[in-house]
Parts: sequence; C-alpha cells; structure tokens
Amino acid sequence: MSDPTRDQIPGAPAPQPASVEEPGTPHDPLPPKPDQGAPELRTATGEALEGEEGTARGQQGRWLTTATGVKLRDTDHSLKAGPRGPTLLQDHHLREKITHFDHERIPERVVHARGAAAHGYFEGYGTAGEICLAGVFEEGRRTPTFVRFSTVLGSRGSADTVRDTRGFATKFYTDEGTWDLVGNNMPVFFIQDGIKFPDIIHAGKPHPDREIPQAQSAHDTFWDFVSLHTEAQHHTIWNMSDRGIPRSYRMMEGFGVHTFRVVNAEGATSLVKFHWKPRLGVHSLTWEEAQMLGGLDPDFHRRDLADSIEAGAFPEWELGVQVFPDTEDQTFHGIDLLDPTKLVPEEIAPVQPIGKMVLDRNPTNYFAETEQVAFHTGHLVPGIDVTDDPLLQARNFSYLDTQLSRLGGPNFNQLPINRPHAPVNDMLRDGMHQHAVHPGVAPYRPNSLDGGCPFSLENQGEDLSDEQKRAFVDAAASIEASRKVRANPASYDDHFSQARLFWLSLSPVEKEHVVRAYTFELGKCYEQAIKERQLVALASIDADLCEQVATGLGLPAPDPSVEVADVEGSPALSQLGGTWPVDGRIIGLVVDTTTSAAQVQPVREAVLAAGMVPFVVGPRGGEIDGVPVQRTFATGRSVELDAVLLIAAPVPAPDALGARDEKAAGEAAVDPRVRLLVEECFRHSKAVGGTSAGQAVLESAGVAADAPGVVVADDPEAAWEQLAELLPAHRVWDRFPAALA
Repeated sequence: MSDPTRDQIPGAPAPQPASVEEPGTPHDPLPPKPDQGAPELRTATGEALEGEEGTARGQQGRWLTTATGVKLRDTDHSLKAGPRGPTLLQDHHLREKITHFDHERIPERVVHARGAAAHGYFEGYGTAGEICLAGVFEEGRRTPTFVRFSTVLGSRGSADTVRDTRGFATKFYTDEGTWDLVGNNMPVFFIQDGIKFPDIIHAGKPHPDREIPQAQSAHDTFWDFVSLHTEAQHHTIWNMSDRGIPRSYRMMEGFGVHTFRVVNAEGATSLVKFHWKPRLGVHSLTWEEAQMLGGLDPDFHRRDLADSIEAGAFPEWELGVQVFPDTEDQTFHGIDLLDPTKLVPEEIAPVQPIGKMVLDRNPTNYFAETEQVAFHTGHLVPGIDVTDDPLLQARNFSYLDTQLSRLGGPNFNQLPINRPHAPVNDMLRDGMHQHAVHPGVAPYRPNSLDGGCPFSLENQGEDLSDEQKRAFVDAAASIEASRKVRANPASYDDHFSQARLFWLSLSPVEKEHVVRAYTFELGKCYEQAIKERQLVALASIDADLCEQVATGLGLPAPDPSVEVADVEGSPALSQLGGTWPVDGRIIGLVVDTTTSAAQVQPVREAVLAAGMVPFVVGPRGGEIDGVPVQRTFATGRSVELDAVLLIAAPVPAPDALGARDEKAAGEAAVDPRVRLLVEECFRHSKAVGGTSAGQAVLESAGVAADAPGVVVADDPEAAWEQLAELLPAHRVWDRFPAALA
C-alpha cells in the first residue's frame, strides 16, 4: 500500500518505498535521497572534478564484490571443511569482511563527540568591505559551507537534549582557502586560558571511577571545579539558563566566542566578534521536555535538523559582527576583548549583518562527512586573523593536534569533506592516507629543479585588493615590553559582574528556569561543602538568585565573597518577547476512528501551506478514512509537537490497557494517553486548540477553555486559524505567572 504523504512528511529512510518481498532484480545502487548532498568532487589538491557528487564516490555496479572489485556469489556462509566442519583459514572473503568490520570505528572526539551536520551556502552582503578584505563577504558571493552542531560533554552515543553547551562549527569552502569558524551557542567560555581546558573537561566528564553520569554537569566534580575556579561562573549561568537546552539546532544563536582581528584592503585592522542570528529566533525546551526526550527520542535534535531540511524548511542564520577599534589595550568600554569569559552587550556594540547562511542538504553518509570533518581555529583566510586571547592560542594548537590521532595522520585535509575548494600547493608530502600523487622532485624552497614552483607572493607586491595575488595577512600588532610570566592581566580578575549582567537581562520566567536548573544540579551533588561553596558564588551574582536556590537546597543563603557589581542588564540576551517565523513547526492533529477526511484534510493542507508539518495522531496506525496516521496514541508523545489540535475526543482505543501501555492505565471516557498528551502540552506552555467535538479532552485534562493559549472553535478549520495565530510567539509563557521580577 503506497503512502500519499511520503513526499510531505519527512523521515523516509530511502529514496523509494521498500517492497514487502526481498528485491531480486539486479540494478545499480539507488541514488541518494533528494534532500541529501555530499562534498563537492575535488582532488586532494583542490581541483574540481566532473561527476555526480552523490554517487561518484559511493558504491559502483549492481553486483556484490570484495574490496578489490572481485564479484562474489555468497556472503552469508564462511568457507568450511564440510557443512559442519571448521572454518578454513583460506577464506579470504571472511577475513576481509571481519577485519574491516573490526576496524570501522575511529576514536571519537574528546569533546563534541555527539554531533549532527548539514551542507549549505553562505552569501555575503558586501557590508564588511570597510573592515575586512576576505572575498567570502563580497556582495552576492555564494560560498559552500558545512556546519556541525554538537554537545560538549557527552559521548557519541549520548542524548541530544542534555543540559550542555552546544558546538556551532562552520566550514567555509572559500576561493581563497578554507575558513573554519569554530564556535558555540554561548558567547563566553568557562576558562580564560587554554591551559585550563583539560581541567574543565575532566571536571565535567563522568567520574573516572564509575563512568557516570553521562553527558551531564549535575554532579560533584563539575560543581567542585566551577565553584573553586570562579572565572567559570559566567559560562555556568548561561548553561543553567534555557540556552543549555535548545529547542532545536535551527533555533540556536552561534558565537565565535573569541575576538578576532580583521584586515581591510588598505591594511587597516579592526577587532570583531562573530555572531550567528537564527531566522527562527532563539528558543528552548522546557526542562521536563529535555528529560523526557532523553528517553523517548535521544536523537531529537539531529532528527529535527534532518527532517526540517527534508521538508524544505531550510535553517537560516544571519552572520553579523560587533566591531571594535584595534587599540593598544584591546578593550572596549572597560571590557577586555581578549578575555573569553566576557561578552560585549549589543546595546553598546550593535551586531552588524554581513551575510546569511542557509542549510539545504543533509549529509549522504554520517561517518564520511559528519564524523570525519575536521575543524581548526587556525584555518583562516586573508583578511581574518587571531588575537592574543590565551584560550584561542591554545585552541590553535589543540584542534590541529587532535586530528593526528582521531583521523590517523596529517593528511586529514585530503578527506573529501575537508578538501579545500582552492588550489593547494603546500610542499607537504607522504604520511598516512596520502591521497595526492605529487609530481616533481623538489618539494622545498627555493628550488630550480621544479622551475622554482611553488612561488611565494613575497615579491609580488602588496595590493590586497587583487584576490589572485592576495596572501594571508599576519596582521602587525604591537606588543608592549614585558617579561615571560605565568599570569593573567588584572582585567581578568572580575568573575561575577557579567554573570550578574546576564541574570539581570532575563525575563521573570527565564529567571525561574535558572533557579530551577541550579537547584536541580546542586541537588544532585553528594558533598554538602560543594553546595555551600557554590551558594557563595551565587550570592556574589545576585541575592535573590542565591536565596531561591538556597531555599530549594534547604540551606541558608550566605553572604557574597565580593561586592555585588552595579551593572545593567542587556535586553538582547533574553530569548523572549518577540515573534518569529513558524517554519518546520510540528502540529499534532488528534483524531479518532470516526473522524472523516473532510475534517482533517483542509487542516493538513493549511498546516503544510504555512510551512509547518502536520502529524495525524490516531488510535491505530495505517489510514483513517484515507488519511495516513503518523503517530498512534501508543507511539506519539507531546514532546514531538509544537502545538496540538483536538479534532476529536477519542474514546479508549483497543490497546488502551494498563498492562500493555502504562500511559493508558485507568478508567476514563477519553483515551488516557490523549489526556496525558494535552496535559503535557499545557504544562509545557504550548498552544492547545480544540473543536467542539474535542473539547471533552480539555475537560478531562482539567484545562480551561479560556486559559491563556487555549482556543476552541466549532470546526477544525476555524480552530486551526486561531491556533496558528499563537505560534509565532513559540510558547505561551504567561500561562504560569513567575514569582521573580
């Protein structure tokens, strides 16, 4: 039976429907799905090749072969001395198959192991020319990109929705070489100096004796470190905010974290911070949703990213910069621009848009692309340079070093996903996994045997406006006379004022979420001393914050260890208060076995026309009056949905048995699982709609028809129109009043 919604509802595993019987007619490998892309066809040295990107590097031919192309008759049985005899050593196919399988895994990343990625493009606005000569920012120029999102602490098999910082790493395949902007979804970091990176990660990772907890900061070693090493307090409060549990990768901001130095065509320099602003706004899960998804759908974020691209709701961000004068002290309004634990409020340094990025293709192969992509903060192009930020300086070493063990040697940039889209003539030779076949005899300079090639641009003039002869610019920067020391400047000593700035920037409901996060995390710690020490840090941020958390822990609120800073909040740091596009939102349409297609189809079509995805939720799978069901009451849950519309009030389905499905336990006129779905949506401040027929579900769930964010109408289309008006605000946060101001 064909599925008429196959091209409308994302998630199909293959480019064509599967048959019930095992296929028996030989044919060539199927092409990738329409939503999938692959790295451009390039040689190991950057030369463009002809061919189909999605298939030229994949399996070839219709017949099963060995790794060397020898056709095989059988791969189901090893070669034995008789049907019941021992397996023979001469079975070269068995040895090849098992040996390759034994070596399929490579070391996972020490941090950012859990990731998802997509292909796309960046288009410059032409507004960066005054400060930066990089061609990638020229008006209308499109540059291929590959973006990898990730959690930090968890292993590759951990859950997506844990409370954690998210990586936001972008590879720009520019005509001038590869530029990697390797950032996070938070603008600051836990440490000021890269030498402390092993410490913060060791503290955040699972305890080394029991290897628990996985992908969490709610444990003693993390809080032991951040409460003692108080420069981590600013990043910690960001982690405890809703930013630590994003709704989607599509709804995250991205930050370059560090300050970079840019150079224009005249050689003048400026300091900048990079920002990614999502078109859909910045939104988060509730904490209960995040916990539920950890069990119900640990792949929620990567599924959301892939499904949105497949559905045509392409994620989009605008890239902007905060620009600062390149002064000798490298400060701005008293903020040390080289301190990665500090941000510059947008109110005093507005973010200036310089381009946009759209992600429009999913990877064809996770391992070849998402797992093998190698980012490096030292991958820079002419016009973009680093500063003396000590964390950035250490990252420039670490990101290169880590690839040597993870990807097996120094030639990782020759892997298809890492290959530059610019000519490469680097004089680097040999090494493990060398893909290039270099001609010539003189990989050194100077030489005459290869005719002097490659040539340096050293004597080619210094016209930075000529892209063909524009070399990387090591921007000249003055360094004051000093001595070698192991020390930080005095400007790094303030560990609390910006944590307070962030707290004061939040809306009341966001503050409530921060209090809950601190209370939960510290409540998971075993050692009382660690809780008391962190409360002192919170007192140094804000008295109300400390008092609320202390109350939850059953401890007295201590006095601050430093004078509480007198700062003003930055409204730009709050996620709430606006309206945003609704692209890719998932709308649950609850039906029963008596619901007609005439009731459902107009609403489905309206949801699709608005750029959203309808999920029909019914008592059983298959079709109801010809309408395919995407989720049953047994398989669906509220956390998948952004809003719910009750077209019917389903009675308990035949499988609504407590012994079979605990959610269905209890006697009720309405299926208990539908009631639970509505209760959860209401509790999570989602929009809820119902028809007159579906109103019985609201009554069963104890949801008032006139509650904030609840709409009821006589027919499904009218109810949908009212429900759709609520969605640009993302959630109905005023449903539950906050106690904090």
